[in-house]
Amino acid sequence: MKKTLLAAALALGFAGVAQAETSVTLYGVVDGGVGYTRFKHDSGVKATKTGLQDGVQQGNRWGLRGSEDLGNGLRAIFQLESGYSLADGTSAQGGRLFGREASLGLQSDNWGTLKFGRQTNFASQWLGGVASPFGDAFKEAHVGSSFTSMATVRSDNMITYATPNFSGFRFGVGYSFNTNGAQEWDVKRLPTGWTNPDDSNRKLITMALLYANGPLAIGASYDQLDQESWDSKVKAWNLAGSYDFEIVKLHLGFGQERKGTFAGRSFDTGVTIPGTTDSLVLGHGSGYIHDSYKANNYSVGLSAPLGAGNLMVGWQSSRLSSGAFKDAAEENSQNLYSIGYTYPFSKRTNLYAVGTYGDGYGFTDTDVTQVIVGLRHRF
Repeated sequence: MKKTLLAAALALGFAGVAQAETSVTLYGVVDGGVGYTRFKHDSGVKATKTGLQDGVQQGNRWGLRGSEDLGNGLRAIFQLESGYSLADGTSAQGGRLFGREASLGLQSDNWGTLKFGRQTNFASQWLGGVASPFGDAFKEAHVGSSFTSMATVRSDNMITYATPNFSGFRFGVGYSFNTNGAQEWDVKRLPTGWTNPDDSNRKLITMALLYANGPLAIGASYDQLDQESWDSKVKAWNLAGSYDFEIVKLHLGFGQERKGTFAGRSFDTGVTIPGTTDSLVLGHGSGYIHDSYKANNYSVGLSAPLGAGNLMVGWQSSRLSSGAFKDAAEENSQNLYSIGYTYPFSKRTNLYAVGTYGDGYGFTDTDVTQVIVGLRHRF
């Protein structure tokens, strides 16, 4: 049970917001387990790790979420969410204090929600759990392994707007003035040979439409990443749908990515993604751009109650369609097959087990095998 206690907020330095119409919630997730992961390339390169796994079903976090009633259905809202490693206690998201989210905004029952700050794109927020029963979680089973614009893409300097829920329909749109770090100045009349600092700002456009009502959920998203110094814009669009038949829930997804990805698919043992030697690395450190990159993504998944828990199975694939990137790649498709099970001990604590096997990982002659058993606690 989440603790909506003003005393906790006061202890953390939020005395100024302690008013009768204001609520502040302290919440978090502690998630960890033991697992085995192996990457094996046809060249003989092999990397294995057995040991503690951190943030498997959900990324470890603690946060503060608050609202103040301003009257007439209008509220001031904020969310400050910090990620951390259970293994060594360090901050995640590049060491940011509130790397998962840092936002402030206004929320209206009639007009929707407007937020400012570091936030997650709408494809990740709304479509991940529709396209796959694993959502963007469970390590290599996560849907972002193929649909990289669903891979919890966070951006700094973001403004987002989401409509209220109209009989199940919601629409969201957002824009980041620079996805990673402080926004640079746009300087006019620069001396000859100087570079405008604004050219290094990496802008993100994100939008999605979602219908979720009863057993049916269906949505679409579009994301675009751009920087003045790039020759091309990185683009991705996705379609996702799910239907709950009660005895089983079906998940489907399809998407396309062009000119690059929003997250990476390589591992750090010397095997790199073909054709990326001269490409630019994205600011968040996980994606890449390549002018000839074209990929189609697919997902099919099922989830069903089994005993007191829930069984999940899924397949996802990324397939190169044409161009120099495809010609240079060792493999033209990446396939991941996953199975998982969650068992609740209580409303806040559950056990999980997940296994994934994949081939063509990162469009290389690489296989991946992963098995994890762990525990998640929410507060």
